[in-house]
Amino acid sequence: MTVRTRFAPSPTGFLHLGGARTALYSWAFARHHGGTFILRIEDTDLERSTPEAVQAIIDGMQWLGLQHDEGPFYQMQRMDRYREVVQQMLAAGTAYYCYSSPDEVEAMRERFRAAGEKPRYDGTWRPEPGKTLPPVPADRKPVVRFKNPLDGEVSWNDLVKGPITISNKELDDLVIARPDGTPTYNFCVAVDDWDMRITHVLRGDDHVNNTPRQINILRAIGATLPEYGHLPMILGADGEKLSKRHGAVSVMEYPAQGFLPEAMLNYLARLGWSHGDDEIFSMEQFCAWFDLSNMSRSAAQFNNEKLAWLNNHYIKQADNARLAELARPQMLAQGAVFENAPELAAVLGLMKERVQTINELADAAMLFYRTPQAPAELLAQHLTVAVKPALAAFAERCASVEWSKEALSAALKEVLAAHGLKMPQLAMPLRLLLTGQLQTPAIDAVLVLFGRATVLARMQAGL
Repeated sequence: MTVRTRFAPSPTGFLHLGGARTALYSWAFARHHGGTFILRIEDTDLERSTPEAVQAIIDGMQWLGLQHDEGPFYQMQRMDRYREVVQQMLAAGTAYYCYSSPDEVEAMRERFRAAGEKPRYDGTWRPEPGKTLPPVPADRKPVVRFKNPLDGEVSWNDLVKGPITISNKELDDLVIARPDGTPTYNFCVAVDDWDMRITHVLRGDDHVNNTPRQINILRAIGATLPEYGHLPMILGADGEKLSKRHGAVSVMEYPAQGFLPEAMLNYLARLGWSHGDDEIFSMEQFCAWFDLSNMSRSAAQFNNEKLAWLNNHYIKQADNARLAELARPQMLAQGAVFENAPELAAVLGLMKERVQTINELADAAMLFYRTPQAPAELLAQHLTVAVKPALAAFAERCASVEWSKEALSAALKEVLAAHGLKMPQLAMPLRLLLTGQLQTPAIDAVLVLFGRATVLARMQAGL
């Protein structure tokens, strides 16, 4: 059997973190087994589905690097196929026309509620041997209902939760086609999974109640059942369902905030799955390791601090030229001037150790790409009469010294010794003159990046 998985979002909004994790697990399961990963857009909710939401889902998948092997397939382009299956089910007696109005159905549900029972459709139009159906209303278009089994149970061994059994008495006769002929969600999903030969369905545990309905439909049309695994939800740090009040929940908010896709993937992989104590791993490793035996059955908690820690790790590992491509647009928006300035990749290589996001990295690098404006009170505090001779001596050395970190460090130490000063007494005013601020990486590394001409010009202007 070739493993075939699918990610099937509804385009009613952005790609949220729970959906992204579902996509990741479905993708990794297919990759682990040498199978096929399918992208399917379930866009039958015409009132809420939008082209912008479809694009947001595709953008999110592309940013994460979760490439699909087939698709994207759109349910709205498969209407003829759904209608064909509806007609086959009507002919086979596994579906029937129902002429009950919405008000009549609601009245049925209310009667069940009043009796303390689960509200449901009462089967008025369900054909049974020896049953006389009501007269067909002349002015009413029918829905089509699935003839759900009245007795027995629906059972499956959930790949995450273990054995699950639901009585058919809990399920009423589901509407599978509306009065205008458009099919409904659970029916479309069942037909799609059949046609696309899906072998394993991994999805959020909010779909557990849909599964017995889909299993019964698949059995009625003679389809092979996929295996199902329902993933526990993702909670915020406060234990509540993840929502906007916890911060970003749309995947595409994270690149805007300066997160790398490999950090997000690594973090999402660990939200409900583990491989021993391994915290940091590549997607190649993840696909090699991934199976469902190490899935957690309990809800996972999203932790922004842990994501930021991982992002810092991947920023430190990232190629500096790639970081420059990511940081440059933000720096330009802040007024960065790159002409006659240090190479951006080299600067980011120096600055990336302590930042958690690309945004922080861009902010930190700005000190090399703007005219320094040191506060007068800091200049008065650090650029003292006692220090100026040492700065002048160091400027003189800078005119001829070899321009390397080692040579500049040695020159600094010689000037300090000659003037009886300690490193901060010379480094602080140097930082102010060169960058306008007191906090920078090591002063010798900063000097090397600025270059001889800039260092001399700014020192002479300050002295």
